[in-house]
Amino acid sequence: MASDIRIALDAMGGDHGPTVVVPAAAVALERRPDVQFLFYGEEKAIGRVLERHAKLAAKSRVFNTDVAVKMSDKPSQALRTGRRVSSMWQTIEAVKTGEADCAVSAGNTGALMAMAKFCLHTMAPIERPAIAAIWPTLRGESIVLDVGATIGADAQHLVDLAVMGAAMARIVFDIDSPTVGLLNVGVEEIKGVEEVRAAGRVLREAKLPNMRYHGFVEGDDLGKGAVDVFVTEGFTGNIALKTAEGTARQLSQYIRDAMGSSLMSRIGAFFARPALEALRAKMGPRASGGVFLGLDGVVIKAHGGADAESYAGAVELGYDMVRQELLGKIREMIAHANGFRPAPAHSRRRPILT
Repeated sequence: MASDIRIALDAMGGDHGPTVVVPAAAVALERRPDVQFLFYGEEKAIGRVLERHAKLAAKSRVFNTDVAVKMSDKPSQALRTGRRVSSMWQTIEAVKTGEADCAVSAGNTGALMAMAKFCLHTMAPIERPAIAAIWPTLRGESIVLDVGATIGADAQHLVDLAVMGAAMARIVFDIDSPTVGLLNVGVEEIKGVEEVRAAGRVLREAKLPNMRYHGFVEGDDLGKGAVDVFVTEGFTGNIALKTAEGTARQLSQYIRDAMGSSLMSRIGAFFARPALEALRAKMGPRASGGVFLGLDGVVIKAHGGADAESYAGAVELGYDMVRQELLGKIREMIAHANGFRPAPAHSRRRPILT
């Protein structure tokens, strides 16, 4: 694939809209010159910012939309009022029609997942999509999924998550066979609910290519980076994500309070500022965004409060997923896993749609 990557951007999504999305695209273009952008949103608002970035304007098209999904909208409400007419929907639809290779939005997560699933559908035989986050660890980074797309999981869904997470890890970490672990209450094979144990048996016996099944991992292994890919269902994963983000903010506040507690502490904080900024950047799951896995198209969720640098990271993440053919890698690994599918369960899973 040598041609430009075409990335559709929901310019109205997130807390800041075009004032962040357009400069972020300019930053991404500097680092990824083989990219084109399609902006969806209020044409005048986008144009006012875009005119300050001549190089970006030359590689961009703007499509006017009069409707923007609010951060407070429920997924059902967003689908009802924003289907086909909102900037979020049209950004996703550009991927479906082949106008774009990837969609990026910082908008309402639940609405984005609902619209993406409704518009793009899931790739066979995946039943439910997942949100994958890139997680800081003591040995670098790991991928954690699902962090909020689906409540509950049978054994097959967990196996699907493992396959999709491993395919993403091959791209993000540039390794042929990433290690995969199932998040559990203990590492012993007899522990945990039956769905997790059953998924573990399948992954252990399948010996799938391009994946090394590690076994069960526990919550404290997330920070250690015990494996490249941590697999869990969306309820647990979302709590883990919010806990990690809250803990990062808590520790940051502790450090700020300690550094401001005395004159000597403030002097020390001045000289330690570069190290403290580096620490702050590492704490909490990567702000650049999450990847929606299992869809028949590439969709990236940027953080709602992202600044231009963080949003540019989400754009680059989408670029990498397309350039390194994420969907093809997932299909390839699913084909190998099809002979080891567990017996279907009758549990009904519902979306979290946070």
